[in-house]
Amino acid sequence: MATGTVVARTIDGAAKAGHDRGEGHHGACLNCGTALIGAHCHCCGQSGHVHRTAGALFHDIAHGVFHFEGRTWHTLPLLFWRPGELTRRYVRGERVNFVSPMALFLFSVFLMVAVFGLVGGPFGSMRMNGDPVKLAEARTEAATELAGVEKRIATLAAEKQSRLARGEKVADINEQLGDLRSEQAALRLVTTGQIRPPKADDIDGLKFNIDTGVPAIDLAFQHLTRNPELTAYKMQSSAYKFSWALIPISLPFIWLLFAFRRDVGLYDHAVFATYSLAAMTLMVIGLSLFAALGIWTGLTPLVLILFPPWHMYRQLKGAYGLSRFGALWRMIALIISAYTSAFIFIVMLLAMGA
Repeated sequence: MATGTVVARTIDGAAKAGHDRGEGHHGACLNCGTALIGAHCHCCGQSGHVHRTAGALFHDIAHGVFHFEGRTWHTLPLLFWRPGELTRRYVRGERVNFVSPMALFLFSVFLMVAVFGLVGGPFGSMRMNGDPVKLAEARTEAATELAGVEKRIATLAAEKQSRLARGEKVADINEQLGDLRSEQAALRLVTTGQIRPPKADDIDGLKFNIDTGVPAIDLAFQHLTRNPELTAYKMQSSAYKFSWALIPISLPFIWLLFAFRRDVGLYDHAVFATYSLAAMTLMVIGLSLFAALGIWTGLTPLVLILFPPWHMYRQLKGAYGLSRFGALWRMIALIISAYTSAFIFIVMLLAMGA
C-alpha cells in the first residue's frame, strides 16, 4: 500500500503550496535558482525546505503518503456516490482537492496486487487449501509426476539433437517439448503450494479444439485445456502489469457514444474511463476483503452484477449532463463495450502468454 501510494503521489504531482511549514523559505531555489517568495518555488514548484538527513527520507515519504490520503478522503466518497460530479469537476479544472484518475488507478492496482497476494480474490484464493494430509499427498504425487515429465523432456531433447545432426525436421518434437514444459511449470507450482492440484473434472470439461487462424491464440487455448490452473495463474500475473491497457482499449467505445457531441473530447473520455476502472478495481478489492473476513460473501455475485451498471449510469449522467434516457441507453451500450474491451484484453493476455 505504501509503494502504491508513493508511486501515485509521484504521478499526481507536487503538494499544495503552503503545506510545508519548516525553516529555510528564503534565498534562492536549490533546483532552478529562482528567488523564493514562499514555501515553494513559484517557478518549478520545489519546496524551499530541503532536508539532508537520514530521518528526513522517512519524513518525506510519510508527508507524501498522508498528503495523498488527505485528498483520497475527498475523492473516494464522490467516486462511489457521485462519480459523475467527480469526473466533471476534475475535467473542469478542480485538481488540488482530488486524486488524479491515473494516480488513483495506479494505487488501486498496487493495492489489488497486495490484497490478492494476501487473501485472494472475491471468490477465494488460488493457493492450495483444505486437508493438510490430502494436500501433502497431492504434492507428493505432483513431485513424482514432475520427475517423470523432466525425464521425458531430457529424452526428447536428446532425440531433437540427434535429428538436427541428421538434418531431419523437429517440429513435432518442439510441439511435444512445449506441452511438457508447460506441464512441468504447472507441476512445479503445485509442489510448492502456489496453486492447487488440477482436478480431473476441471480439465475434462475443457477439452475442445479452437482454430482461430492465429497460431499464438490457438496455442494459448491448447495450454488452457491442458493446464487451466497454470493459465489462470499466468493471466492473473500479466493482468496486473498490463491493466493500464484497458484505458486505451475502452476509449474508442466511449468516443462512439458521444461522436456527435462537440463539447466533450478524448481527454474527458480518458478521465471518465480511468475513474471508472479505478472504482471497479476498488470494488473488487472490497469484495476480496469481505470474503477473507467472511462478511456478506453471499452478496458478492449480486454486487458484481448490479454495481457496475449502477455506477456507470450515475457517472454518465453526471459527467456529461445527460437526461435519464440518454444516460440509460448509453449505460447499456457501455456495458456491452466493457465486455468487449474485457474480451480484447483477455485475448491480448492469452496471446502474450503463449
